Amino acid sequence: MRSCIAIIDIGSNSARLVIYEKSSTYGFHLICERKSKVRIGEGAYEKNGHLQAPAISRAYLALKEFITTTQHYPIEKILCVATSALRDAPNAQGFTSWIKNELNLEIEIIDGKKEAYFGAIAAKNLLPIKNGITLDIGGGSSDLALLKNSKVISTYSLNLGTVRLKELFFDKNSSIDKARNFIKKELKKLPKEFKHKQIIGIGGTARTLSKAIMKSENYPFNNIHAFEYPVEQYMEYFKTISEAQANLLKYLHIPKGRFDTIREGTLIWEEILLYLDAKKVITSGVGVREGVFLDNLLKNNNSQFPKNINPSIQSILDRFDVQHINTEQRKKNSSKLFKLFLNAGKIKNKYLKELLYATELSEIGYKFNIYKTYEHAFYVTMQEFNYAVSHKELVLTAMLLRFGGNDLYEKNIYKQYKKLLPKQATFEFLSFIHTLTTTLYDQTALKEFDFTFKDNKLTIIAKGSLYLVKEKLKEIEKPNNLKLEIFDKQKVPAYKF
Repeated sequence: MRSCIAIIDIGSNSARLVIYEKSSTYGFHLICERKSKVRIGEGAYEKNGHLQAPAISRAYLALKEFITTTQHYPIEKILCVATSALRDAPNAQGFTSWIKNELNLEIEIIDGKKEAYFGAIAAKNLLPIKNGITLDIGGGSSDLALLKNSKVISTYSLNLGTVRLKELFFDKNSSIDKARNFIKKELKKLPKEFKHKQIIGIGGTARTLSKAIMKSENYPFNNIHAFEYPVEQYMEYFKTISEAQANLLKYLHIPKGRFDTIREGTLIWEEILLYLDAKKVITSGVGVREGVFLDNLLKNNNSQFPKNINPSIQSILDRFDVQHINTEQRKKNSSKLFKLFLNAGKIKNKYLKELLYATELSEIGYKFNIYKTYEHAFYVTMQEFNYAVSHKELVLTAMLLRFGGNDLYEKNIYKQYKKLLPKQATFEFLSFIHTLTTTLYDQTALKEFDFTFKDNKLTIIAKGSLYLVKEKLKEIEKPNNLKLEIFDKQKVPAYKF
């Protein structure tokens, strides 16, 4: 196992441990996650912010087990941050000193702006976004960051959190209007530049609401990261949740584990979306913990991955030890074919990226065995290709890997994801390009190919034998009655005996 970095995040509601294994300069993946509902802020908001003894005991026990867990891994360093409840607590310094003495764990209490910054670092690197406002609703605060062209322009922290609202209003059976007015008053403190059509939802409230929407719509893909929805369509749904009785939440697709704070979180979410003039939400499966990790990993790169690096692809190739055999040539020829069909009006100029992603990942299937390589590559991609791509980009990449040019529409798996895929004619050509390129390189030792396309006939020109390829290409499904011609310069010598 390679060196690892552990991140501990102590929030007002939960404490979490995550451990990342670094596979290369820009490659990493999650290998361990632990969570405890410590609720370190419980009872504090009515006691002038002071941490209470039961919460302190829970935090100690959780942190002790986190430290024990890290001892089973080759940990390079442990980075521990604490957020709203501790920064508000007059006795926070005593708590952190006690933990340092008892567990030898250094806790950094970060302010709201730093918390928002870490969330933004995670979002701009691991979501397909460059602009918007990140919104992370925690137990004690709601932290926002304004992104423009992948740069963090401004951050702000509001004293609005689920536990804070619960203790101040919901536990006292106060009218919901009082809670709304409290939120609106706090929102007036936001700087004027915090207006944007796209909101990036970070944290438990945002993810819970997105999961509920996905479930209510029978969404075909279960990955919460990068799920998108229009705000206007669901504002009434949010209002219903925030005003519902706790025993009715299950009928609104809310899991039992979220009953205690989802109404408070949804009320904050609803009011902030309205205030920011939001039109669209994109959900983030990453947040402060990933931001802390990436800030450390990318400290020499201005906290940003290079443009030609997709962290998910890098991690997959690292872990499956793909040797990048002819990868650049494969991508070059995939691009040649794409441009031929683009110029002929067969496809639109918006899917080359996914085609090249599939080209890079096409060899991972062979790392299992030579049989069902297409299926292996598909399943790995669906599970591990999560970062910096939309759901449509991810699913299309995986589906190009899945079929190998055969029976594209006969399998239930195509029907399952059809909603996220391009039109059938476009998918046919993209699948054909990917399968043709893969076949040419898998069945020959040649590196360079030329192509022409005229009168619906594709001609493949090679400086060497394509004898084995000819038989394989007969099995590939050809789009739109396309004709295929192979021309090679290999001559068979006269047979002498």
